[in-house]
Amino acid sequence: MKKIGLISDTHGYLDDAVFKYFDDRDEIWHAGDFGPNVIEPLATFKPLLGVYGNIDGADIRAQFPEHLKFRCEAVDVWMTHIGGYPDKYALKVKREIYTKPPQLFISGHSHILKVVFDKKIKCLHINPGAAGKHGWHKKRTLIRFCISEEKIHTLEAIELGDR
Repeated sequence: MKKIGLISDTHGYLDDAVFKYFDDRDEIWHAGDFGPNVIEPLATFKPLLGVYGNIDGADIRAQFPEHLKFRCEAVDVWMTHIGGYPDKYALKVKREIYTKPPQLFISGHSHILKVVFDKKIKCLHINPGAAGKHGWHKKRTLIRFCISEEKIHTLEAIELGDR
């Protein structure tokens, strides 16, 4: 079993509460828009996987890809920053997500926390919302969940506080 802490859209702000909520996690996954001064504290704390977002500069883009596809336990995962939602996928992912769907699709960008199962392709879509203070969202959020073999479970949405 892997315990995952999922975060996105920090935009250079990393709440100390993130470390409390991710303390028992095995890995942290960041779905883009890191901003400055976020990568090192997270990567020092736990193994970090991530993708760059539209606000991230060349330094972050050199460290992280636009799309990250991997297996966690027995689950195929695809993480990208601008991915859209079921029935409204972004153009850059639309064709491939319908022809080679993952079991778990993670995106950020919208600043809206959403967990939706796409019945058409049998894929769970997760957007952890925004954990940073920049943007139009009202609450800062993140998600914790577990993956055991081929099951995604024990998903928790956490509010960090007001933007």
